[in-house]
Amino acid sequence: MSPVLDTTFIPPRDREEVVRNAVWKSMVAVDIDHRPAAENISVRMGLGTVGPIRICSARATAVTLRRTERLARMDEEPAVTLGVQMTGSSLVVQNGRECLLRPGEFAVYESIAPYTHMFDEGVDYRFIRFPRAALALPDRLLRDVTAVPLGSDNPIARLAFPYFSQLATAEELHQGGYADAVVEPSIELLRAVLTSQRGNSRLAQAPLEATLSLRITQYIRAHLADPDLSAARIASAHGISVRHLYAVLSRSNISLGDWIRTHRLAECRRELAGPNGRLWTIAAVGRRWGFVDASHFSKIFKQTYGIMPRAWRDQNHPRTSA
Repeated sequence: MSPVLDTTFIPPRDREEVVRNAVWKSMVAVDIDHRPAAENISVRMGLGTVGPIRICSARATAVTLRRTERLARMDEEPAVTLGVQMTGSSLVVQNGRECLLRPGEFAVYESIAPYTHMFDEGVDYRFIRFPRAALALPDRLLRDVTAVPLGSDNPIARLAFPYFSQLATAEELHQGGYADAVVEPSIELLRAVLTSQRGNSRLAQAPLEATLSLRITQYIRAHLADPDLSAARIASAHGISVRHLYAVLSRSNISLGDWIRTHRLAECRRELAGPNGRLWTIAAVGRRWGFVDASHFSKIFKQTYGIMPRAWRDQNHPRTSA
């Protein structure tokens, strides 16, 4: 996992600020109360992302994390954090509940409400942050399962523990096609854990259907560069038929082929005008966004924007004379 933050190489006077900035930037804004004196603070964090999922694998000296009401109100992207206890123990407090986590257990807590997370014995923990919207679960369900230990009496949670532990630390899963392949299963596995904790997986069906169009378009955006992107593949990724796929998109006034082509062209236009616009040939830029036929790419680019892609690039990157 990269990048890695290690306070061994940071002057003691700067450690608290460096750790705070890293956590706020990569995960969530929290007040951090280190128990030891500055010179004894020890933190090693691996930070990474898997699509929209953010990950922090941490070992540290004793610390308390507090998500205050003020910080919760500032949240621009509501999230649900899955906390995986590797060794030792920790205490999570949210929504009037206290949750003591032991090795092999995990819990979830929401960014939109205050919480406290205490690591009196030090930290050996995995933080996995999911966008709240991606889980598509009812507010009441999420409130009822926050700060609840998951793993000891839930067979699905016990099954999920090694998966999320490995997801947090296996760097090969954070890159390229592997990352694309694990995003949706990771979200669905957490959904399965949380809904099964309530004893009724049907609770998730209504919000799933309500957000299906959004999740489909998010999936297409993430795979725009794949020339093999097709209706069958998109439908399969969401467990629906091709007919149902077209029906869902139609309700949102989306024509699948036009939507994909429009967004691919927009990415090509952005890339050709960007600072690295001359690093690739016109044909290569088109291929990068799923246009395998260079002449066809140039033709539809001009039809859409009224200018050939080469002229568009030259307009934004005029050649300088020697």
